[in-house]
Parts: sequence; C-alpha cells; structure tokens
Amino acid sequence: MTQVKAYAAFSATDKLKPHSIKRRTPADYDVKIDISYCGICHSDIHTARNEWEGTNYPIVPGHEIVGIVAETGPKVTKFKVGDLVGVGCMVDSCKTCSSCEEHLEQYCENGFTATYNSEDKKSGGFTHGGYSESIVVDENFVLQIPKNLDTKAMAPVLCAGVTMWSPLRHWKVKEGDTVGIIGLGGLGHMGVKLAHAMGARVVMITTSPKKAEDARKLGAHEVLISTDESQMANYQEKFDLLINTIPRHHDLNPYLNLLKRDATMVIVGAVELLDKFHGGQLIMKRRRIAGSLIGGIKETQELLDFCGKHNITSEVEMIDIKHINEAYDRTVKNDVKYRFVIDMKSL
Repeated sequence: MTQVKAYAAFSATDKLKPHSIKRRTPADYDVKIDISYCGICHSDIHTARNEWEGTNYPIVPGHEIVGIVAETGPKVTKFKVGDLVGVGCMVDSCKTCSSCEEHLEQYCENGFTATYNSEDKKSGGFTHGGYSESIVVDENFVLQIPKNLDTKAMAPVLCAGVTMWSPLRHWKVKEGDTVGIIGLGGLGHMGVKLAHAMGARVVMITTSPKKAEDARKLGAHEVLISTDESQMANYQEKFDLLINTIPRHHDLNPYLNLLKRDATMVIVGAVELLDKFHGGQLIMKRRRIAGSLIGGIKETQELLDFCGKHNITSEVEMIDIKHINEAYDRTVKNDVKYRFVIDMKSL
C-alpha cells in the first residue's frame, strides 16, 4: 500500500480539506495512474453532502479522471507507462452477469464498483476517487484518451459526455433526426455537441433566454424557451428524442406533447421523485419515458474515439483544489460554464 495526498469530506456538513489515503500496490492486471485532472460532477456534491444518503466518510470524490500511466502490473497488456488515460464512474464489476457480458457494466446485476463510495473488494474499506494524487484501477476499466484534444477538457467527457452519448446511441439517433436537449448545463452542453456531430437537428430547450446565444455556439440549430406557451405549442410532436438533464424534481407534462408518435423522453438528470404526469399523453401517441445511466466501458471508449475524430471536448473552468468548496457552491448555483476541472498539480 502507498500513502497519497487527497481532499476529503469528513461529514455531510464539513468542507472538503486535505487528507491522506492508501492506494493498493498494483496487482497483475492493475494500472497505477498519476492524476493530472479531475472534473467536478454534481454527483460528487450530492455524495459529499450525503444528499443521496449512504455516504461513507471520509469520502474522496471524483470520477472524471485523466492522467498518465505510472506503473502497470506484470500481466497488463492494454496500457504502458506514459500512456494518456482516463477513469470514469466505475472501477470494477462482476464481469460475469448478462449486462457485463454485453459490455453494459453500468447495469451490472451484482452492482458495479463505483470510483468512490463503493465497497472496495480488492483493498477493503471503500473506494476513493480522483481528488487525489494517484489511483490504481483494473486495466479493463481504464480508457485511452485521444492525444489530439485538450487533455484537461476531456475529464468531464468521462461522465457528463457518456451520460449523453449512451441514450443518443441506444435510441439510434441518425442524421436528420430532431433531438431536444432539455437543460444547458454540464450534461446538456455535451448533449448539444454530440447530437450536432451525429447529424441531428438539435434544439436546446431551456427556461432561460439568456442561454440561447451559448446554445447556438455549442451547436444548437434552434432554441426553445420552455416557459413560452406559444413556442411550446409550435414544437408539439416535432421531436424524435428528448434527453432531459434537469437535475431535480419537475413537471414532465409540458415536454411530453413535444414528442412525435413512438418517440421517447429519456431522464438522465433527476435521480429522485418526479411529479405526476398524465398517462393520456403517452397512451394517445405510444410515447415513452425512459431512463439512462452513464455508459459501459466499450461505449465510453467509442465516445472518446468519436470525440477525437470530431474534435469535441467539454467547456471547462479550471481551478486549484484549494478552491474546491467555492466550486461546489458555484456548481449548485449553476454558476459555471459548463464544468469545473481541478488541476491536480495544485494538490
């Protein structure tokens, strides 16, 4: 075991502060990664503040990790020292259930091992994330990062990016489809970029007219203000797919009539109780409400390769780790365009 520097929360009400954690010595199939950058996901905040309950303290968040391979186990074949790599939301799964066999580890029927706050089946205790100097991960959960892109801006792709990519791929978005991205934040801005690159007609759906200019710069063809009843009426039955990134409880009803017959609205943001919706809006047009969770390792690598081909990165604001608590507060207030990334050299 090796002692490394990190930042951790020690209770739901504590601010994050310097801490020291132990990382295992790389086993046969392990990769040790020196962390260069780590994105801040809203899930980090929910977990650090125990808003989803079940947080095991002290907690070291961070699952948007980019770094350099520093050491490999003797049986590692996929990576070598010096490779530019990433780690997302998972560091292990059972590898044997039907979901894992289909490269859908995020739906592992025995529960995947999250990058932080999961039972650590290899080292004991609980996993710790990327707000740290280094991390040791099974090579099957390590990803190749394209070298032609801005490295620091790739960190959020490992969570925010694949959260949007997975439904775009699963619902088979193709050139000419009309895709609505509901909410322009860390998730939504990646959805706009990816759907645009896939050839879709992209409509940003937002409550804020102030976001229209940004949305168009990111690749939206049109902007729909969801609080404007006349605009919403004009877009009824226009969408092949809606991806709803709103991160809190809200009324789904205004969005359902935007869907064409047989179309789907996918929930990716609100991991909580949602308001009632009118069943008739689904029944009369055979519409669907669905959910989607990050992506499997194969799917995430596919996304990274797509980003490399199409020159897609996240829009990021860089911070030193000493400003982590301020960044948390600003994220809650939606005061970031569109994702904070920690320069881990500041640890």
